[in-house]
Amino acid sequence: MPAPLVALVAAPDGRTAVVGNGASECLPAEQVVPRAAALVESGARLVWWAASRDTAALVAARVPVARCWDVAEAHRLLVGGWEAGPPVAWATAHGLALGAVPAPSRGDLFDFHATEEAPADEVVRSDGYLVAEAGTATWRPTDEALVAWGRAALACAEAQATALGALGPRSVAAAHSESAAAYLCVELERDGLPIDRQAAEQLITASAGPRPTDEADARRIRAERDAAVLAHTPGRGSTDLRNPVQVRELLASVGVVVPNTRKWVLEPFRDTHPVVGALLEWRKAERIATTYGHHWLDTHVGPDDRLRGGWSACDGAAGRMTAQNGLHNLPTALRPAVAAHPGHVLVRADLGQIEPRVLAVVAGDAAFAAATRADDLYAPVAATLGVERPVAKVAVLAAMYGQRSGAAGEALKGLERAYPVAMGYLDRAYESGLRREPLRTFGGRLIRLDTVLADVPAEGAAAYDAARGRFARNAVIQGSAAELFKAWAATVRATTRGLGAQIVLCLHDELLVHVPQEHAQETMRRVATALDDSARRWTGSTQVRFVADASVIHRWSEAKD
Repeated sequence: MPAPLVALVAAPDGRTAVVGNGASECLPAEQVVPRAAALVESGARLVWWAASRDTAALVAARVPVARCWDVAEAHRLLVGGWEAGPPVAWATAHGLALGAVPAPSRGDLFDFHATEEAPADEVVRSDGYLVAEAGTATWRPTDEALVAWGRAALACAEAQATALGALGPRSVAAAHSESAAAYLCVELERDGLPIDRQAAEQLITASAGPRPTDEADARRIRAERDAAVLAHTPGRGSTDLRNPVQVRELLASVGVVVPNTRKWVLEPFRDTHPVVGALLEWRKAERIATTYGHHWLDTHVGPDDRLRGGWSACDGAAGRMTAQNGLHNLPTALRPAVAAHPGHVLVRADLGQIEPRVLAVVAGDAAFAAATRADDLYAPVAATLGVERPVAKVAVLAAMYGQRSGAAGEALKGLERAYPVAMGYLDRAYESGLRREPLRTFGGRLIRLDTVLADVPAEGAAAYDAARGRFARNAVIQGSAAELFKAWAATVRATTRGLGAQIVLCLHDELLVHVPQEHAQETMRRVATALDDSARRWTGSTQVRFVADASVIHRWSEAKD
């Protein structure tokens, strides 16, 4: 029997409404946590408009919410994109025109927007839309209005569940795991990523120079960093290395003519002239200096030596998790600074060959699924195609990313013969991209292609259509892989909490779990079990095997990619 839905929605002052399964009450802030804990213990599925706005008290008290329904995340599944505030989610769930969603008053002299009000204790207007001010930071609802806000969240969740159920049971299950991931995001922001501050200081200094004493000192350090490059090109000392046009001119002066200064373009010329290697190294240092320098360390790493930033369960596109303040983009040079705190270790687990394994699932290709039984699926694929493993790997990745020229071309023809179901699935996604037709991931997330590369000149339409097609064939795989990853992360979170473990980083297909040292091996075992369990639930079978490379480390840099 499905878990009963109970809405918990918070007001800015900490009061929380509890609505559903026989409850209809407004609680003062001090009663929220014990009530929520009792609901969790009873097995109820908690409903809120968004974890980021309604769960602060629960997350602060470490209430172990396992079952929840996040209206915002369910909306993003249903209709795609990022915008998922209560007015839009409500209007969508009730079939109301989005163009008529009322906007809250700006409260200034030039705000002439007339809004229809509802009675003080209601949140739904006579035309069916939510009251514009409801749920905003300045809203001060009565207890009755807050209870009505809870009823609205519950009604919205029920309508969403019906719509997702019409897509199939996988989509309802996806809403459950996406909602759990959203709650995990609030926990990730609370806990932060453990940092060895002293090591971070040393690594930043090694790349970007010492901590400047004032602005003049900062300019001196920057000039010294530039001089290490310009020393290789006498007479060009006035070149601004932050100006791509001037950098191209600098390179041309030593015989290196390139169309742009991107890393992948410059890398083949590293041995042509020493300035190229120096420039590439300068870029690494410049990135750390400007984005991950001493100011970044002071601003975002707290007194408890934890790096914190906001997290989101969905990027608004294919559905990957995202994070702020460098949590998702930390340079490799700074990874040694990510270190377990005393008495703890990091359990790092990385999903192996996740996208081709997901392809086997979403395409329903039995032959390709058989290849996933191997630890290294590229080996049986190579044997089937009669090619070397590196060629098979390039071909499989090229198929998913739309690259059909070069070394992969001939092997791709072999893939089409050996695995026609999987290749046909990718080709159909490509064709949908050309036609700008929406697609859905395995879990039902809508991927809108009418907004991808939409505004292009007529003369470039064909090339952009092809790029959109390549985006589509990868998005259905990447988005489905993100669903599995979040289901896995939510399961790891639930099954390792009793060991004192904390997930401290979710990076596309990689988890970092901070755990007391004495529980490291048991955490490793539970992480593996969680993958088996979540993959079985997500796929509905055991035909496709998923694997994770897991290890116990003290610093992130110890992990082997």
